[in-house]
Amino acid sequence: MARVDLEAIRLNFRAIAAFVAAGVLPRPKVMAVVKANAYGHGAVEVARTLEQAGAAMLACADIEEGVVLRRGGVRTPILIFGALSVSDLDGIFTHDLTPTISTPSAGRALEQAARRHGVVLHCHLKVDTGMNRLGFRHDHLEHTIPEVAASRHLAVDAVYTHFATADDAEHPLFAEQRERFEAAAGRMAALGIRTAVRHAANSAALLRDERVWYDYVRPGLLLYGIVPPPLAATLPLRAALSLHSRIVAVKGLRPGEGTGYGMKVRFDQPATVAVVPAGYADGLDLRLAGHGHMLVRGRRAPIVGSVCMDMTMIDVTGTDAAPGDEVVIVGQQDDEMMDVREMAAAIGTIPYELLCRVGARIQRVYD
Repeated sequence: MARVDLEAIRLNFRAIAAFVAAGVLPRPKVMAVVKANAYGHGAVEVARTLEQAGAAMLACADIEEGVVLRRGGVRTPILIFGALSVSDLDGIFTHDLTPTISTPSAGRALEQAARRHGVVLHCHLKVDTGMNRLGFRHDHLEHTIPEVAASRHLAVDAVYTHFATADDAEHPLFAEQRERFEAAAGRMAALGIRTAVRHAANSAALLRDERVWYDYVRPGLLLYGIVPPPLAATLPLRAALSLHSRIVAVKGLRPGEGTGYGMKVRFDQPATVAVVPAGYADGLDLRLAGHGHMLVRGRRAPIVGSVCMDMTMIDVTGTDAAPGDEVVIVGQQDDEMMDVREMAAAIGTIPYELLCRVGARIQRVYD
């Protein structure tokens, strides 16, 4: 079971809004990122909470995610970050979504669709300043932007970019991207794009440099109470998600025996393992075996053997752990804490991946 603390998300949003309000002028608005099912927290419930908290805009990955939010009653403007070629463009019009123009072909497709619907479609335009993913190359704009600017059925409301190394304070590309973006944005009017609205700052960039806050900031991970590693922050954030289960069986093992697929580890001494009904089908990473822990009776219990599809084993040797005992996979139990940053560091990945993996079959309970 996943417990999602909506009040924590509300408080995190307010902390971020207050942080940027105390910085540069004019004060940037907050565009709350709820893609990937709100980083595993539940898109509709989280989006409604952020809407009520005052988010100026929401952002998700594709049209289908935006449609889910609209069907869930969300009315705040929604920006679609991702590529459009794999989606049904009609959803943009029927559900009042704001697409991103990130390639010449996307601009043409949106122009044709808007003309077919008989409307002027409001969009954001993405500039690639060094990520080399989606976006119009910053050094090729004179050849690509005039076609967009000449489109009779497209209105560009904002220009934006995305940082590739915002979480790496030593990498020079962050400063280079900022300079490239400001130069590109400064050329837009001459190329026929009249908007002055800009945005660029994800969670890491928001923490690093107020010069890149511009007109909107785009927090994602921070909204859910997690600071992007390896950065630190003094913001009063609270983790919004905790994962819970219960022991379903306890087994004694003799010396020389192991547990789980592959028998990769065998115990030298008598041991006791507990079986937890959560596995990789629920989002637990295989690499947690031998590296991660769960909390039982206020103590850390190492994950042993293998993470299976539906079950994981933990070492509870020397405890009185019994079937029915609560297990905390992420969160706090008594004085012990297991957070997503620590779990990610233990297996060499990032918190984003672990959160987004929280499976659909896990029940989410909203507080």
